[in-house]
Amino acid sequence: MIIAVDGPLASGKGTIARALSERFSLPHLDTGTLYRATGLAVLDAGADPSNAQACADLARNLDLDAIDETRIRTAEAGAMASKVAAIPQVREALFALQRAFATQPGGAILDGRDIGTVICPDAEVKLFVTADAETRARRRWEELTAKGERLSFEDMLAQTHERDRRDAGRPDAPMRPADDATLLDTSSLSIDAAVATAIRIVEKRQKA
Repeated sequence: MIIAVDGPLASGKGTIARALSERFSLPHLDTGTLYRATGLAVLDAGADPSNAQACADLARNLDLDAIDETRIRTAEAGAMASKVAAIPQVREALFALQRAFATQPGGAILDGRDIGTVICPDAEVKLFVTADAETRARRRWEELTAKGERLSFEDMLAQTHERDRRDAGRPDAPMRPADDATLLDTSSLSIDAAVATAIRIVEKRQKA
């Protein structure tokens, strides 16, 4: 069984995907990690994010075992990840890696922004997890400030709107719900309630 979990920044899709991975004993890939790692590689190399080939080369040569989970979770890495994710050559470089993970024996869970539409259009279960921009911005702002980053909520909200525009407006694999995806709005849900709802959706699809 392949489960695709898509949605915008701080919607809760990663938390939900990890919970589903535990509940259904399926391996999980946070595909945003790949784009964040690529964005960080661009920053570390001092590369020009408008140089598509240079960014694609960095994506193609990612060392997954060397990804620094702390560094890729910064606001700076996230902003660069959104930029490189809009580059078709970068998406092509990372496509095979994601597809291979998804099609391993027994299935898998992948979360991202184009899993149900591009990476796994054949997924048995597709979720599109969302929440209003203010709620998502506050979640992300609280997460970053708890880690010591200095960022105003207003700046975080502006970054959230910009990230949404970039992710949904890119010409290659834009973020959008798959036609057969189930929408899960977490704006007013606790983590436990959101996870419980997602589990019910998957179980319902299994029975169907």
